[in-house]
Amino acid sequence: MASEYLEHKLALLPDMPGCYLMKNINGKIIYVGKAKNLKNRVRSYFKSSHEGKTAKLVSEIVDFETIVTSTDKEAFLLEITLIQKHRPYFNIKLKQGNGGYPYIKITNERDPQIKIVNSLSKDGAYYYGPYPNVYAADETVNFLQKVYPLRRCNGYQGRPCLYYHMGQCLGPCFRDVPKEEYDEQIKKIKSFLSGNVDSAKKLLTQRMQAAAEQMEYERAAEIRDQIKYIEITVEKQKIISNDNTPRDIFNYYMDKGWLSIQVFFIRQSRLMKREKRLFPIINDPDEEMVSFIAQFYQQKNQILPKEILVPARCQLM
Repeated sequence: MASEYLEHKLALLPDMPGCYLMKNINGKIIYVGKAKNLKNRVRSYFKSSHEGKTAKLVSEIVDFETIVTSTDKEAFLLEITLIQKHRPYFNIKLKQGNGGYPYIKITNERDPQIKIVNSLSKDGAYYYGPYPNVYAADETVNFLQKVYPLRRCNGYQGRPCLYYHMGQCLGPCFRDVPKEEYDEQIKKIKSFLSGNVDSAKKLLTQRMQAAAEQMEYERAAEIRDQIKYIEITVEKQKIISNDNTPRDIFNYYMDKGWLSIQVFFIRQSRLMKREKRLFPIINDPDEEMVSFIAQFYQQKNQILPKEILVPARCQLM
């Protein structure tokens, strides 16, 4: 049974999608989850019977936080980031064996490749993702290797590889490929993975129509599915994006004279940190927000990012 404190918080939960962070008596995050409806999902932990590890989790929960998102997809991707950041004990135990979600990587080599990887490294490569739909990501890489080829072979071998003959490799297997050729292809790939897919989709649509006209219906269906996978993979995200601009995002919520301010720190396209403040106010909440931000960056060791995003109603001087 939930404590009086938790009962009060449960009553305030919204009927919206988002993520929730369960905490133990020491304030440590022990589990992160996502929900299409935060109110229903979080309440289920305390209003239903559980067994095994879930029962053990519930027995240790003394507090929780929630982050509201505008879509289920955002909640799904945010959950990934929060788990990677906090490494909650019960996420590891309850989801043991889950290898995580893949990234699309353009390697930092003399003869670069595009591939699917399961983790990020500080190796100078370009990373896009993570992608919850693994099959869609794989199909997209296959498409890019055909349309904007880099290297698919193991390197110089004195003769062209099979992929070169298929038009899916620039040929480092038998020649010195100029850096400019790679740079041009990488520019197109990065543009595509950043969401600029109109030209590629137009090309695929033409191929699909041609296949249908020639009564190659199975081939036309394959191309149709490829278009769908591409749309899923490169869909714009609000929580995890391909924009590497360092930015801090501020927003607030006011209820019954209390102001809650959330600060999200986005670095390398990922949510790296989140802070919250809760205090009573008697003035206009927009003015309080502006005042808070001004004081926030006067703190010691608080680095000013390239961008600060605030609600449209707040006017920063």
